[in-house]
Amino acid sequence: MSDEGRPQLPPRFDPRDLTQQFEQLLRTRRLNALAERPRSRQSSQYSSPAPSRQSSRHAPHPPPRPSVDTHSALPPYPSLRNMPKIPSPPQDTNSIRFRSQLLSLSHGPQKYENAGLLDEALAVIPLDRIYGEAEDESQLLQAQAASIGPNVKPEWGYQDCVIRALLKWFKGLGMSPPTPDESARGAARVELYRCSDDACRAYERFPRYGDVWALLQTRRGRCGEWANCFSMLCRAVGGRVRWVWNAEDHVWTEVYSEQQRRWIHVDSCEGAWDNPRLYAEGWGKKMSYCIAFSADGATDVTRRYVRDASKHGLDRNRCPEEVLVWITDEIKKLRRENASKEDRRRLIIEDHREEKELRGYVLGALAAEIGRINISGQPAAPPAGEEQKLPERVSGDRAWRAARGEAGNHAPPPRDDERPPRREGQ
Repeated sequence: MSDEGRPQLPPRFDPRDLTQQFEQLLRTRRLNALAERPRSRQSSQYSSPAPSRQSSRHAPHPPPRPSVDTHSALPPYPSLRNMPKIPSPPQDTNSIRFRSQLLSLSHGPQKYENAGLLDEALAVIPLDRIYGEAEDESQLLQAQAASIGPNVKPEWGYQDCVIRALLKWFKGLGMSPPTPDESARGAARVELYRCSDDACRAYERFPRYGDVWALLQTRRGRCGEWANCFSMLCRAVGGRVRWVWNAEDHVWTEVYSEQQRRWIHVDSCEGAWDNPRLYAEGWGKKMSYCIAFSADGATDVTRRYVRDASKHGLDRNRCPEEVLVWITDEIKKLRRENASKEDRRRLIIEDHREEKELRGYVLGALAAEIGRINISGQPAAPPAGEEQKLPERVSGDRAWRAARGEAGNHAPPPRDDERPPRREGQ
């Protein structure tokens, strides 16, 4: 059989090359849609000229044009999902309630700027140990970079190494029982648990402290208390921190890396560093909102932690997306109103850089999904070694993790003797 009669296989392609083409296609579609909207409005504002008597005998009269209400004529939000989001203030009850919740959460990181509290935190941290380990790791990273080439920068800077050493020390802290004066020390609420063992049936009080100083003394809490305390310690050693709230009951920390010019995911409960896919792809946790709060404002960082919304995302029905943009912009204005002109400009540049990073995660996930489709159009299995093996959650027992949907994608169900204790009070 000659070469001319053989079927020609399509050339191999790199899915990463589709990112730029996809961005250009999406940009063109949005511009075309924006260009069509003014034309349609202009054509609807002018009625057709009245026909003459002679022409009216032969042509039917056009139907009367209904009055156009600019508010009712606007298309619903789902039809605008590919359009640029224009911030809109909350108007419905759910949106107003969500705005109040986010504004309340945004006050938390302001405590990290308390100079007296930061001094108390420095007194708790073993600074000699932290800085010593950071210096050793920093020198090792510099040596590794120098061995690659003269112009190669280390992966992490010295301040990043300080936070990594602090994370290692903080993860090894022990926990102690709650103190008797829990109510006087600002516990937001006290949870009451009763042992499920019939031979015990004892009660256990668990105060949920919101005050960072009380947490430093008791060293008792769950992820909320750990993230709150660790974020303040990071701020005490000079790091820029963000406290990340997840609507599905988890919180963690982000620390800004001047070396990489981006925010780094840090989970003090898990001892995790720069592993944002941990929750969705490691724990099997489905999430809707991940909002980062700092002394400089609030940012929706869900795209950093939920790369594939069809697999790991939940419905975002607290408010329309335009309203969420309006709320985060409002918080940024409140937090930056007293900042200098230079600081505001620097923060705007960081916001634009982060938005580009978050868009890159979405485009990268789309390109990877397209790359896994074979010639017949059916999804193909990923090549061996392509998918990264992410760890499952280590904090909490297996029954508690399974009840929260965080036991991993392939975790077996808990045994009867591993069921969590029954909660009888608050």
